This record gives sequence, structure tokens and C-alpha cells, in this order.
Amino acid sequence: MEKSNLLQIIKTKLSEKIENFEKLIAETRASSNDTKSSMGDKYETGREMLQQEINNLQVQLNEILKQKDFLKTVLTKPSDKAEKGAIVKTEKGLFFISVSLGEIKIENEKIICISPESPLAKAMNGKIKNEVFSINNINQKIENIW
Repeated sequence: MEKSNLLQIIKTKLSEKIENFEKLIAETRASSNDTKSSMGDKYETGREMLQQEINNLQVQLNEILKQKDFLKTVLTKPSDKAEKGAIVKTEKGLFFISVSLGEIKIENEKIICISPESPLAKAMNGKIKNEVFSINNINQKIENIW
């Protein structure tokens, strides 16, 4: 399994998300300009609701931008322990400790991208092949690490 391919897929997905959020923000701003009315308070309430929506979208966009920056720090070198940049296989699945992006399919494998700050990544942090870790009172054995 090639980490550089996986990182490229993640970067592409993050770029698509960034593009979508920028488009949504632009569309919401445009609709904010279109809501001119002589209704007084209703107009102001509508504009305030649109501004809150823009703020929410901006927060989400900033989070994805942070993830993209963080991804630059993830190394493609092989890992021998569970750490940032490692692909860890347990009997429950394959996990890539990088950014929280959910499931990705590559080479007919499902890989779940998790943040190093996630409870799962913290539970397996520093463990090596054949070690067991526990999360939510469930033991998992590390079968392999790349």
C-alpha cells in the first residue's frame, strides 16, 4: 500500500471540500445581497441569519484548511509503530492516522482516516505490531503497520 497515493487522494478530497465551501460562501453572500426589501425588521433578521450561515461555513472551511496544512507534516516513510502518518491494521480494519476524513477506498481496501487526536489514535499511539490496545473496553490487536 503506497502512502503517497493515499495522501494524494486525501489532498484531492480536501481540495474538493474547500472548493465546495468557497462556492457555498459566495452563493450565500450573493443571496444576502439579493434580499433587499422594505420590510424593515424582517429584512434585518434575514440578513443576520444569512450572515450566521456564512460564519458557520467559514468555520468549516477554516477547519478543512487546517487539515490540509496538517497533511503537509505527514511523512510517507514506513512506520514501525502507531503514530502520525502510520497505516495501522487491526482485526477491525485499516486506519490511517492523519486527518479526520472518514472512509476512503484505495486498491479495493477501505481505509479509515483518523486524526491523531481521536480516541482511537490515542489508544493505539506508540504500539507496535502484535501489541493489543483497548478502547471502550474492547481489545484490538495490531496486525500490521506501514
